[in-house]
Amino acid sequence: MTLPSTALEELERRREKARAMGGPAKLAKRKAAGQLNAEERLGLLVDEGTFRESGLLGESGVFESDRGKTPRDGKIVGFGKVDGRDCGVVVNDFTVKGSSTSATNSKKMGHVRRTAIECGMPFIHIGESTGARMPDTMGSKGMGSLLGNDPHQFRRTRDNPWAAAALDTAFGSSAWMCCCADFAVMRKGSIMAVSSPKLVSIAIGEKVDLEALGGWRLHAETTGLIDRVVDTDAEAMDAIKRFLSYMPSHNGELPPVAEVTPGSGEGQDRILGLLPEKRTQVYDIRKILEVIVDQGSMFELKPRFGKSAVVALARLGGKVVGLVANNPAASGGALTVDAIRKILDFTVMCDSFNIPMVRFMDTPGFVVGLEAERRGAPGFIMNFMNATSLVTVPTITVLVRKAYGRAYVAMGGGRNNDELIAWPTAEISFMDPAASTQIVHGVSPGQPGWDEAFAHISQDSEVWDMASMYSVQNVVQPQETRDHLIGMLDVYRRRRSGGIGQHLMRTWPTSF
Repeated sequence: MTLPSTALEELERRREKARAMGGPAKLAKRKAAGQLNAEERLGLLVDEGTFRESGLLGESGVFESDRGKTPRDGKIVGFGKVDGRDCGVVVNDFTVKGSSTSATNSKKMGHVRRTAIECGMPFIHIGESTGARMPDTMGSKGMGSLLGNDPHQFRRTRDNPWAAAALDTAFGSSAWMCCCADFAVMRKGSIMAVSSPKLVSIAIGEKVDLEALGGWRLHAETTGLIDRVVDTDAEAMDAIKRFLSYMPSHNGELPPVAEVTPGSGEGQDRILGLLPEKRTQVYDIRKILEVIVDQGSMFELKPRFGKSAVVALARLGGKVVGLVANNPAASGGALTVDAIRKILDFTVMCDSFNIPMVRFMDTPGFVVGLEAERRGAPGFIMNFMNATSLVTVPTITVLVRKAYGRAYVAMGGGRNNDELIAWPTAEISFMDPAASTQIVHGVSPGQPGWDEAFAHISQDSEVWDMASMYSVQNVVQPQETRDHLIGMLDVYRRRRSGGIGQHLMRTWPTSF
């Protein structure tokens, strides 16, 4: 049987029209403004020749007047390889009704997300949109056709890793996907918010500044909803690719192993020059971490948020690890609410995707005071404690210097890890000896009797007593840390079903 030539010609005509997106005029306008279109972004993300589109002929079906005017219904969706690995992909096409969300394109996006979950592949959402499509969504018919028809639309059980980008105007679904994702990147100059400035202005009765509403500084430094900030669309795609290079395709497998980069492990003695001799002198823990891990492998998340803590993906001996560290360069390493939130989010992700964790502890404790209490510090501290106790992937904690009070436990002290090791510089106590001296003896630094009182309080803070009672499994020289971590993580991977965790936190919220 031969198909009628008219049917074949009609298919090609419809395909060509769909691939034209919003038409030459709108595409030319974007190009003149220096903005990439959806096809160009897709080309930067997926390996050449691997993308298989789903729903090419989809279009809006609410109003007859929209027929033939909404190619792809503003969303390019399908499956392609990213650095050789299958991924589900959604790229918003702003030239078609601002890539607003409708009944048809919701089905398209939902299909790709579900397939990615069921088939065990990462899901990527490249967002630029105006939000829900009006007037399609207005009235009972609009609500009935669009909202609530997919009960799993925003359900995250971390079966597979999600990555998202906020580019240019990222309202509605583009913002939702960044908040649901394990990794979110935002390009400078973009705006990410629940609704457009116009709608917000109407709601509150005053003009709203775009940057104040949802600029990159807000989300990188205040809300913590963005993990990385970049300058270009190409850098955004590269950031997503790099993030996924540390992740397994799904939670039933280990992260990919890479070749150990040349130079890794060399010059470990440099740590001794980076760690100050004086206990109260600050330093940047990131410089030490970069010496310990494989060269060039450290990929920090949320670097502008909760700065007294550092979280990063990296490799040790070619194998992926998650790093959590206090950073004395910010607030002396004291844990703020934002730092706790950052560590919590990262801990949940690592445990959900079988990434062993290495913690580096140097903290005087939690930040206290009126502002901390107003922000709910006690609740976040208890969430922190809960998450630490629920981790099921291999974990090793390194006591670098200060390890005081409840923060010692939250950061993996005691038996909240597979192994607790310490550097000779470690000091452990219920409270900073300086503060304890003032409370117990009633004297302040510089007053008569301070030196004697401080020496008395401090004398039992060194690590040797803990080591003698085997509350610390090993005391190692800083320059020995890399080799020790690589060897012992292999031991604990064997003990834990080959390194696959139990994923007890797989439903923990991605944004809180």
